[in-house]
This record gives sequence, structure tokens and C-alpha cells, in this order.
Amino acid sequence: MLTAFARAFKTPDLRKKLLFTLGIIVLFRLGSHVPVPGVSYKNVQICVEQAGNSSGLFGLVNMFSGGALLQITIFALGIMPYITASIILQLLTVVIPKLEALKKEGQAGTSKITQYTRYLTVALAILQGTGLVATARTGALFGSCPVGRDIVPDRSIFTTIVMVITMTAGTCVVMWLGELITDRGIGNGMSILMFISIAAGFIGALWQIKLQGKIADGWVEFGVVILVGLAMVCLVVFVEQAQRRIPVQYAKRMIGRRAYGGTSTYIPLKVNQAGIIPVIFASSLLYIPALVVQFSQSKAGWATWISKHFVKGDHPYYIAAYFLLIVFFAFFYVAISFNPEEVADNMKKYGGFIPGIRAGRPTAEYLSYVLNRITWPGSLYLGLIALVPTMALAGFGANQNFPFGGTSILIIVGVGLETVKQIESQLQQRNYEGFLR
Repeated sequence: MLTAFARAFKTPDLRKKLLFTLGIIVLFRLGSHVPVPGVSYKNVQICVEQAGNSSGLFGLVNMFSGGALLQITIFALGIMPYITASIILQLLTVVIPKLEALKKEGQAGTSKITQYTRYLTVALAILQGTGLVATARTGALFGSCPVGRDIVPDRSIFTTIVMVITMTAGTCVVMWLGELITDRGIGNGMSILMFISIAAGFIGALWQIKLQGKIADGWVEFGVVILVGLAMVCLVVFVEQAQRRIPVQYAKRMIGRRAYGGTSTYIPLKVNQAGIIPVIFASSLLYIPALVVQFSQSKAGWATWISKHFVKGDHPYYIAAYFLLIVFFAFFYVAISFNPEEVADNMKKYGGFIPGIRAGRPTAEYLSYVLNRITWPGSLYLGLIALVPTMALAGFGANQNFPFGGTSILIIVGVGLETVKQIESQLQQRNYEGFLR
């Protein structure tokens, strides 16, 4: 593998792509440490140290921003507005006929949908930036701050507008950097930036486990966590690569004196067809009740019940709701992203058929049957990956956003595999050996 990396850097055009990607990553990490104008950086550091890992309510967004959210930097919102906008547009494509027609227009329609995604990203960035500034001014971002340590000393409207504009501009820059990586670098730009954001807190979280450990100065807990993490990575790699291949045969067609078709191929249906989307949906939905309670500051019975059962991630009610939502959204997302009837119609149009299955409606029913069967283990796998690390590491004092947790490990492994495949394909085009012989 190291030899393959050396050969990649020896290839001029591939070396330029790798160095360009690394340069963008450096700029992204630098921007994650530049504070927003109007924020007291000294007071932010004091509040972060006092809060420790108690800021779990904003943990998911903080993880996707590489820790920039709690530092209130110019890249505080990170790529979350873009991710949210992409998911919303993808869901609306199924509901709105005009967007569905654009999707079928090919490259021109895709470009138009991408433009809509950018506009929606800016709107969401303004909304989330305003909410972040309002939360920071009240001190609720960290749970509690020492008296007299205001994060935003100047409460004027002008300062608030400047802060919101700065964070919105930072989100636009992050979106631009991600598109630059996609066009001129290696891999999908947004996925790479998401990978870097999560990996940025990896070493610190590991060391925190060691410091909080009690057996042999924490080295026993540290070793157990490493072993658990390696086992989880192996499981994720195994399931993410698993797929059900449905054979497809195309009939021969005679056009003049030449015969066309007659080839055999397959439809690859992944076990985890939905990817990381169900986990993000479930996490976002479960944050809503806790956010309502935090901003309302109500002492009513319903608010107390939500605070007791849904704010901390280790309560049985929270765990059960989280697991069921992941399973539901896995089926929901697969249903809107893969249309068996459309696939069956396309196969019939080009003379393709599944051996033993009649073309048309029987093919669509067969694809739907197979898809439902493999989605069940895929959804259960997502739920277990999201919950088992949280429950297993709770005894070591780790928070639910620890890097070996479900969301982070799925993203890290998935993006890592995809990026390695792209580099490997570039090497194979030049007759070089890949990462695995």
C-alpha cells in the first residue's frame, strides 16, 4: 500500500490532484480556528473547558464542523447546511414533479438542481447562523458559563448581523472548497471535508478516554477502546462492501448483418442501500424535543419528562426511539431512492430480463421483494452500529459523539473506501498496481 502511495506521487497529474486536495484541507482546517468578529475568544475557551463533554445537544453539528461550532469560528456551521439542503432537495425530487423532470434531463437538469441546492444552503446557513448567535448570547451553547464570561460582549444589532453574515460566508466558502476538490482533486469534495472534520477530533477523543480511565492510568481502557474500534471498522467495511447481485440478461438483436446485445450483467443492490442518511435523519429528529425544551426554559411536566428521557443519550427511551427511527428511515430512504418499477421499465425497454422472471410488472415485484429482504439486515446493522459503541463506551466516560460512534465511523470508513477506490482506479489506468495485489 505504501508503494502504491509512492507511485501515486510519482505520477505528475495524480500528484497535482493529491497536493491540491491536501492544500484545500489545510485551508479548511485553518478557517476552523479563526474566530468570528464580536466573539470573546478567551471567554469561549473558558466555557469550553468548563462544559467539557456536556454539550451533547450540539454534538452532531460540532462533530461535522470539526469542533468549529463550539469555538464559534468562521467555519462554525461547517458543511451541515449543505448536507441538509442536499437531503431536502433529494426528498423534494420525489414529491415535486418539476424537480423529478429536471433530474431526468441529464447533466443540464443535475446542474439546475445543484444550483437550487446552493441557494437553499445559503438560506439554511443564515437561519442556523442566527440561531447559533442567539444561543451563544444566552450562554446555552455550553450548558453553562461562569458568571461574567459573556461569549458575545457586544449585544448590538450591527454585531449580530456581522456575525451571521460572516458565518454564512464561511459556509459558502466551505461549499466552494468542496466543489474545488470534486473538480480538480481526488474524491468527492464534501465527503472529504466531512471526513477531515470528524478525523480532526479523533486523537483528542482517544486521549480523553485514557485520561478518564482508572485502570493502570487509563491504558487498559485505552486498549479496550482501540480493540472495539478495530472490530467496528472491520464490521463496517464488511457490510458496506456487501451487495446482492441480481443477474440481468439482454437478448440479441439483429440490425442489418450485425448482432447487438446478448450480454450478461447484474444489478448491484447493497445491503446498506441507504448509507448514513437514516442515522442523520434520526439524530436530527431526536434533537428537536431537546432544543424545544432548552429554548422554552419551561418547568412544565412535559418539559421535565423530555429533559429526563431524551436529553441524555443513554436513557432506554432515547435508545429505543433512536433505533426505531433509524430502521424506519432506512426503509423510507430506500423506497424514495430506488424505484423498482422504473428499473424494470428500463430493462424491458432495452430488451433486458432477469432469468426466470418475466419482464415488466413481475420484474418490479421481484426487485421490490429482494430489496425489502436485504433492507431489513441493513437497517438493523445501522441501528446496532449507531447504538452499540455508545452503550459499550459509556462505562469509560466517553460521550456519544466519540469517533468510534455510529455516525462518525460510518462516514470515515465509507469516505475512506471511496477515496482509495478512486486513487486505485487512477493508478490502474496507468498500468500501476493498486493498493491490494
